[in-house]
Amino acid sequence: MIEPGIYKEVMGSFPSGVTVVTTLDEDGGIVGITASAFSALSIDPALVLFCPNYASDTYPVLSRSGKFAIHLLCADQQAEAYAFAGKGKDKARGIEWHLSELGNPLLNKATAIIECDLWREYDGGDHAIVVGAVRNLILPKQEMTPMVYHRGRLGALPQIA
Repeated sequence: MIEPGIYKEVMGSFPSGVTVVTTLDEDGGIVGITASAFSALSIDPALVLFCPNYASDTYPVLSRSGKFAIHLLCADQQAEAYAFAGKGKDKARGIEWHLSELGNPLLNKATAIIECDLWREYDGGDHAIVVGAVRNLILPKQEMTPMVYHRGRLGALPQIA
């Protein structure tokens, strides 16, 4: 048996990017979840995946919505990362966002945004494996420093020479 605390510590030793996945709820309000379990999956067809916890209050809304936007966070978006990591309906209070042409709620800053339609869902233990079919890719006009998660902390990716 693997001890959960040690498992989390070992997995947290692997630096990863930080994403916020957003969609609209049935009332047209923004909902979202912070996820470091994200990956590109396939180029043809263009697919990506992320892994929300089944216990998340946002996961069922994402699943029902059928579409979502994945934001690759910049280092300046710690407020967004922490807000969407919490529970409750008002996670986006004070966070600026707008609707895309595809009807997804987009946060105003990110190093990149990937708009998806839900393609497949798979069981992954206590997490779902959500695969999105990429419908739109958005890059900002200016380059931004990405956010990383490592050992329980969020920070900026150091510049690589």
